[in-house]
Amino acid sequence: MFCQSGRKMKIAYYMPFKPLGHPNPSGDLILGTEIHDHLNRAGHQCRLVSRLRCRWIYLHPGKLLHLFFERQRILRNQKGDHPNIWLSYHCYYKAPDLLGPWCARRLQIPYVVFQGIYSTKRRRQLLARPGFYLNRQALLSAAMVFTNKRRDEKNLLRLLPPERVQYIPPGIHTANFTFSDTGRQQQRQEWNVRDKVVVMAAAMFRPGVKSEGLKTVMNSCAELIRNGRNIHLVIAGDGRCRDELHAFARKAMGNRVTFCGRIPRNELASVYSGADIFAFPGVEESLGMVYLEAQSCGLPVVAFSDWGGGEAVVNGQTGLTSLASSPHLFTENIDRLILDAELRRTLGQQAATHVRDHHELSRGYAGFTEILEKIASKR
Repeated sequence: MFCQSGRKMKIAYYMPFKPLGHPNPSGDLILGTEIHDHLNRAGHQCRLVSRLRCRWIYLHPGKLLHLFFERQRILRNQKGDHPNIWLSYHCYYKAPDLLGPWCARRLQIPYVVFQGIYSTKRRRQLLARPGFYLNRQALLSAAMVFTNKRRDEKNLLRLLPPERVQYIPPGIHTANFTFSDTGRQQQRQEWNVRDKVVVMAAAMFRPGVKSEGLKTVMNSCAELIRNGRNIHLVIAGDGRCRDELHAFARKAMGNRVTFCGRIPRNELASVYSGADIFAFPGVEESLGMVYLEAQSCGLPVVAFSDWGGGEAVVNGQTGLTSLASSPHLFTENIDRLILDAELRRTLGQQAATHVRDHHELSRGYAGFTEILEKIASKR
């Protein structure tokens, strides 16, 4: 039952925001799935213990009754196959972990969080205040909180001592995102772009910052087309705002834009390879996984530096970033890359090298797994 460092763990895994296999893809869901899969590939037994979503659960009293019965069910199931450690992924004020701390305490096992988020401004918002305090309580009970964002690390250190906060760089499996000359030729032929410079963006077509971000890219490209730039915009993604975005694109850009739809993850490298520049502002973007994918395929990136883009893109080395408060610079940075093919090539090559050297997922997760083993062995 007990885990000594280096031995195989039995891990009770839980995702309070969005469970494994959820139909709406997102960067957070991809990361949570990769953590689960990595631990199992490493020989550990990582099992999802509940599919209960805690998103805004404190606003729905009926779901709190479900929470009570779910806690009892988990205890019954886990006592027969006792885990060494409880690991919850992605806990914050909208989806506080109401299962992990309670169950771990009764199972007498360590409770650990990956991607815990702590934002004190939420306690000043009436709707978010209950979630803020519930999330705060969960984080305080954790033996360790891992984060893959420097901003979150800084905020967590306001609540927890340094020995209970660990930064893990965001990463991807770089072997799955490499430039393909064959893919480039096929995509460009399919898009019928000939010698045009292809600007690519990718996002879920959700209301809010995702769709507004795509409109920002379209407006920038439309302005550059009016200024005589020989470019074509390619957008990957799908969602509820499809019709709205298609109509916006037709009005802004006419036939100078192609919508690819939702691309299977194992086919994205080919699409990235067909482009010359990746551009997406990334307002409130948490991780910026698309930036890492694009750079790994050799694309220079244009983004805002305020959020995930600032962590994933090295300004002047792997792409060009600017503050959201100066939106005109976003357009100017795209234009700079359009006009300078040598700069595109240089930044793109440096981007691929940088992601391989600093954001290879298997390296980051090796350290994460080692820390988990040490925590589990202290039981």
